[in-house]
Amino acid sequence: MAQEYKLKDLNTLDLQPGEKKEVEVEGIEGGKVLLCNVGGKVTAVGHKCTHYGAPLVKGVLTADGRITCPWHGACFNATNGDIENAPALDALPAFELSEKNENQILRLPAELDQKRTKLSKALIDDPSKIALRDEAWFKDGSIANVNDTVTSIDFAGKKLSTKSGSSYPYTKLVLASGGTPKSLPLPGFKELGNIFLLRNIHHVKEIVAAIGQKNKKIVIIGSSFIGMEVANATAKDNDVTVVGMESAPLERIMGAEVGKIFQKALEGNGVKFHMEAGVEKAIPSKSDSSKVGGVQLKDGTTLEADLVILGTGVGPATGYLKDNKSVELQKDGSLKTDENFLVSGLKDVYAIGDIATYPYHGPGGEGSLTRIEHWNVAQNSGRSVATHINDPSASPKSFIPIFWSALGSQLRYCGNTPNGWDDLVLQGEPENAKFVAYYFKGETVVAVGTMQFDPIMSQASELMRIGKMPSKSELKKGLDSLGLKL
Repeated sequence: MAQEYKLKDLNTLDLQPGEKKEVEVEGIEGGKVLLCNVGGKVTAVGHKCTHYGAPLVKGVLTADGRITCPWHGACFNATNGDIENAPALDALPAFELSEKNENQILRLPAELDQKRTKLSKALIDDPSKIALRDEAWFKDGSIANVNDTVTSIDFAGKKLSTKSGSSYPYTKLVLASGGTPKSLPLPGFKELGNIFLLRNIHHVKEIVAAIGQKNKKIVIIGSSFIGMEVANATAKDNDVTVVGMESAPLERIMGAEVGKIFQKALEGNGVKFHMEAGVEKAIPSKSDSSKVGGVQLKDGTTLEADLVILGTGVGPATGYLKDNKSVELQKDGSLKTDENFLVSGLKDVYAIGDIATYPYHGPGGEGSLTRIEHWNVAQNSGRSVATHINDPSASPKSFIPIFWSALGSQLRYCGNTPNGWDDLVLQGEPENAKFVAYYFKGETVVAVGTMQFDPIMSQASELMRIGKMPSKSELKKGLDSLGLKL
């Protein structure tokens, strides 16, 4: 049964349109709500993002009633709390406001909803700590989890077959098989032990066991997100070396100038780098020839290693479709879809996440086909599919891709560059890993990356969504994008 509580030190709801305010709830220890003025009406919703607990008062509120988290871009309806954008799994609680005896009164359940999902950028080997939902949630939703491997799909007959010999008919089929980490086809990498990929809990358990307590020599091959995050997570108690092919980490996506900021940050934590380096082979250990003892680079340098972790990319996990004549895989093994994530040439079949190549209509995209390996896109493509299944006549709901990464400090990034970028404006204090990076294609901002400048990324993603992102000329003249009304 709902109960009534007084909002502390609040006699009137004098918020201006577009304004938000965090207020305390009397009678509930630690109880707070977020008030938002949307189109002249004040609403009350939960004050923390359900994804990772960020204070939403520090986020951005748009005129059409969207409140966006300042950290990871999760977005909610400021009136009813519904999810508008990933990565949140749970909606915000929404509450009823009223006035009584010149006090503002909130009606809410006896206990405020505190459930939230955590994101980990560390080596956590306990499945319960990173599970998105427990078994009870699936059971309550009448969702059956089948632990089996798909071996083939009969698209004409609308059924799939599994390794156990079972067969499952379908009305609608959603392919969400994710990605497969790439190994190195070089001498020693398949034969020697203590060389690890990183994609699931099993991999993490193996890595944690190999590291043991501390003081291990760890060589990480690959200087993109996986490699850099693992280096950041293991650097404290170990001797960590990163080997990369580019001149700076993440150069292909972020550019060398920004990539060197990340490199400097991790070097400050003791990580060593060998950039513009090629790998020749893995060398066996002198004490145990069955395990790796080092990595030899193409220039002859040998890096000692107790273990090696590969962050050398991910490919679409579509092996079960390789010989299927009903479907045409793209060169990278992905599936081409339309804006609703319907697979081209197939009826009632959708593809989402790492295996989907879809038309991108964000700034600079112009419908170019793109494939993005980030959680935010996987969730949003899933929501798009659910919407289309429920209402095939509904227009596709576009979204701006967002990702984040733990690289000493938290990197936030929005946008996408399927057609590349040709200029970069870097603001702030790059030397202190505190910056805003604007990426341009001509005059158009196609992506924004930030560190320690919340909520600029969230503001930029909404400006991109509604077509109000400033031009390159305006930003170079010093225009502050945070000052723009949404």
